[in-house]
Amino acid sequence: MTDFLRVTDAISLPEPGRLVTGRATREDAYPIVVCRTFVDAISHVVDWLDAAAVAVLTDDVVEALYGSTLLRGLREAGKEPLVRVIPAGEASKSLDEAVAAWHWLADSDIARRDVLVAFGGGVVADLGGWVASGYMRGIPYVNLPTTLLAQVDGALGGKVAANHRAAKNLLGAFHSPAGVVANVGFLRTTSGRHLRAGLAEAIKKAVIASPDYWEFIDEHADALLRRDLDALERLVHCAAAIKTALIERDPYERDLRRPLNFGHTVGHPLETVTGYGPLLHGEAVAFGMVVESRIARERGLLDDGILERLLDLLQRCGLPTAAADLPVPLDLDAVIGAMEKVRQIRAGSLRFVLPVAFGETVIADDVSEEEVREALAACGVPVAA
Repeated sequence: MTDFLRVTDAISLPEPGRLVTGRATREDAYPIVVCRTFVDAISHVVDWLDAAAVAVLTDDVVEALYGSTLLRGLREAGKEPLVRVIPAGEASKSLDEAVAAWHWLADSDIARRDVLVAFGGGVVADLGGWVASGYMRGIPYVNLPTTLLAQVDGALGGKVAANHRAAKNLLGAFHSPAGVVANVGFLRTTSGRHLRAGLAEAIKKAVIASPDYWEFIDEHADALLRRDLDALERLVHCAAAIKTALIERDPYERDLRRPLNFGHTVGHPLETVTGYGPLLHGEAVAFGMVVESRIARERGLLDDGILERLLDLLQRCGLPTAAADLPVPLDLDAVIGAMEKVRQIRAGSLRFVLPVAFGETVIADDVSEEEVREALAACGVPVAA
């Protein structure tokens, strides 16, 4: 007998002139697994794929290190993946790369119930998620993050995007992954600079939301920098719990007053004016946290002792706290100009997350340009003559 679905409706017509309201509800839930081996990571990914076909988006560095191992694991599970490799780096998080990826998928047999695996760092997770959100109005994707920044932040949540020359993450959507597998074993091969950049996002979460997490990072900073797997596994596991708890309150950012933006109101413009490449995201966030903390201190919200503890931890982790620590020079006026684009993105208000204590912040939309200039100058950004 042929299977069929019979649908019967008898919808009443509205009274003339009565307002018609459209409603849509959406709730996303997905597992976040932290493990230590590639074998375990592949096992989880394969479990989530079920009967779906799979496409893999990765970058050339990750492909050289781990591509053959991932392909072998998928093939042993009966999957013959479609693979696209993009150049590593922030420059690949672009509209051009997204369009090329959509063409790649459109020319394949990947269908609406098939799965895209985003295998790489934060750039791949962001770009892969956005590509998945736009292809066939949205296909499932799985994040398999290989950098610390992606594992503690970039691969978590539903914000996916590409950069534009006008602003970072200007083009994007909300599209949550079907699952995330963070294998801290990958961190044995990530560069020291990228490891430190990832710690910046973990420190941010500690400052805004968890005194206990701050104490953990402060106590275990040396072990984390040595890539101790026990310490890294705990760091990533706790970061996932903190970020998901914060996102759950407002997953689609209806309210733009978000503590998670700490360090980003300054950090994102820094990335824009330096051309999305020389300055890693975590480095920009670290510097942004210092600038925003100095504004808080000058307003009397943050005492010197906490500011000094933040500076000390960032410095011990090899993160920039002054302009001289950055890999490229900054133009103060250019940074201020780029912040005006952020104001536009954030509904006309340039909101700053100002720390008060560990786990407590004030979100202010009245920070003046002069306050920002003074804080940047205090961090060593040269003032034009």
